This record gives sequence, C-alpha cells and structure tokens, in this order.
Amino acid sequence: MPNSISRRDVLRASAAASAMWAFAPEWALAQGEDVPFTDLPANFGQPNPAATTRTLDIRKIDGMFTPKDQFFAINHFDRPQIDAAAYKLKLTGLANKPAELTLADLKSMKSLDFAAGYECSGNSPRGIQGLASCGKFTGVRLSDVLKRVGVGNKTREVVFFGTDHGAADVVFRQQTFKLDQQFGRSVPIDEALKPEPLLAWNLNGEPLTREQGFPLRLIMPGRYGVSNVKWLSEIRQQQERYVGHYQARWYRTIRGVGGSGKDDGPDTQWIENEVTHLQLKSVIARVRKTSGAHTIIGFVLNDGTPLKSVEVQIDGGPWQKAVMDPANTQYSWKLFSFQWVGATPGEHTIVSRATDADGVVQPTAAELARKRTFLEDNGQFPRKVKIG
Repeated sequence: MPNSISRRDVLRASAAASAMWAFAPEWALAQGEDVPFTDLPANFGQPNPAATTRTLDIRKIDGMFTPKDQFFAINHFDRPQIDAAAYKLKLTGLANKPAELTLADLKSMKSLDFAAGYECSGNSPRGIQGLASCGKFTGVRLSDVLKRVGVGNKTREVVFFGTDHGAADVVFRQQTFKLDQQFGRSVPIDEALKPEPLLAWNLNGEPLTREQGFPLRLIMPGRYGVSNVKWLSEIRQQQERYVGHYQARWYRTIRGVGGSGKDDGPDTQWIENEVTHLQLKSVIARVRKTSGAHTIIGFVLNDGTPLKSVEVQIDGGPWQKAVMDPANTQYSWKLFSFQWVGATPGEHTIVSRATDADGVVQPTAAELARKRTFLEDNGQFPRKVKIG
C-alpha cells in the first residue's frame, strides 16, 4: 500500500466525513486548535480605545449567537443615553389613533424571541467581514404596534426615526448645506405589516446595550443593518415617499450594466438602487485542526430566501458541498462547516460560495467590478491559511 493518498481518496474521505458531520445534534467546534490565516492586516485584532466602531473578530465565532460585548456596532452620530423609565415611543402621522407608548406599554403586549443575523452594508474584506453578527432579539411585533394605533387608509410608507442626530452635508445640485439630520429609514407598509419585523428591547436575553440601541430598536429581518434603526424614538405613517438623507442619498449602489462590459462604453447603463435587502454572501470565518482533519467554518447572510447549497473550494479545485447547521433559521446567519481531509503542509487558498433556491449564486469579485460604490460587497472572499 503506497503512503501517498490520491485526489479521489481525499474527495471520498471528505464526503464521508461531511456526511457524518451532518448528523451532529448541533453545531459545535471540535476540540482542536485554530489554523492561522495569513491574509490578516498586521494590526488586526489590536484594541483601539479611540474607535467608535466595534467589529467582530470572526475567528471567535463559536455558536449561533454573538455575545453582546462582541456584537458589531457602528453609527453615524452619537450613541444616546436614554432613561428607560422616561422613554416614550411616538406613533405619529397617518395613524388612526396617534399615541406615545412607554416601554412598559410595549412589554405588556405579546412578546417573542427572534433570531436575526445581519451586516453593515459596508461590510467587506477590508475589515475581514467583521461588521456582521447574529443575535436572539426579544420584543413585540411591529405589526401589532401598528394595528394598536391603526393603519391610516392612505399610509404607504412607515418611517422610523432614531434619537441620534447630528450635522451632515446635504447636497442640492451645486449647493451644500450643513444641516442637523435625525437618523431615519423607511419601509413600505406591506413590509411593515409582515409578522417578522420586531421592536426589540432584549439581546440574547438581556436588555439592549447602549451600543445596540437601548432601550428600543427596530429589527427588520433580511435587511442590512442600516434598516435596523437603533434608539427608536418615532414611527411615522405617511403617504409620500420618504427621501431622508440616509434613505435616498447616502445608501445607494451604482452598477454598470449592458454594453460591451467596459465602464466607458457608450452603451453602458448606470443603475442606482437603494440599499435595502441583504445580498447573498458566504464567508469563511475560521479553520480548526481536529482529529484526522481540518474543519472549515463559516456563515451565510441573505434576505431569508432558502439556500440551495454552500460550497467550499480549496486551491482552485472542485467545489465541494458544505454541511449546514441544523439550528439555522430563516433570518439567522446560516452557519456551515466542511471537513477538509488530507490537507498538506504549507499555504492554501480556500473560498466559499452560496447559491439560493432561486438560483442566485454569490458573485466573484471580478463579477462586481462594474459596481461603483463600496456598499453591498457580497463577492466571494478567498482566505489564505497556513497548515503547519
């Protein structure tokens, strides 16, 4: 029997190991040690006391829910300190019965727990995909609150305002105004009335932290983080389209389509879209050396469309199917694992891709080359690891 192992044997063993892994009762890391990534910036993971943004070190993912002190946090303005005892949520605009509800009023309504995973629309390989997390949020359905005050006959949009505000440049043609802007986002009324959106006061069984929007925030499952308004102060029903600074001007994606495929082609059409629903993305987060193999672990984020598959490719070889965590839910991040058998010493390139039930395949970076804004970067993210 030769000492070498053939490529076919490696694939067969890997498939067998993945099949066994599929029967694990829940996703968990086997005992072992992390394999170092070689694609990390020199200062990656070093604390920065002056930073106002918290990123998640995805190498530390060890379960479905991100601990509150690791949950990513980013904001445009200040992080308000709000007295929960004096807090009131305003329900205004075309509501049939405008009202102000205290936190106690909201907690007296039927509550539920909801798993939601999402990312900042600016999340990308630049920050090693660290502007993403998943939490178990507790709160009341937005639809129940809207029905409590009544949905106006002419209501077409629901606007959510945060307590946070500050000066921002607002551009109108050749003029720029420095104006105080309150953070706000909107959704169509039909989306607001779906059963999933939540007004949440707890994260992972504890009150929201200040960074996560204490005492109340919006959770819009399947949407980018910008839609999940924190420090919620007002919900306004209105007929007209909301065109606030952070709705219509700041969060846009510009893509070139058609023509010869060149940006400067005369028949290229430039399409602008609002940043709303999560674009399909998979990320390899960590690699662990386990007994007889290496375990590749990652997560998928998307808009809630069922997944068809997640695959892993090693050193440009064939795509091989990963195993999904049975604890995944429609709007959580979807954890996956792949048993890498026969890894040889040295540096390797590993990458994942996700495909959903509608046939949408996670694009490569090259396929996103004609996207002019950095938001919604859902390209495949090759990782470099070194096997000792």
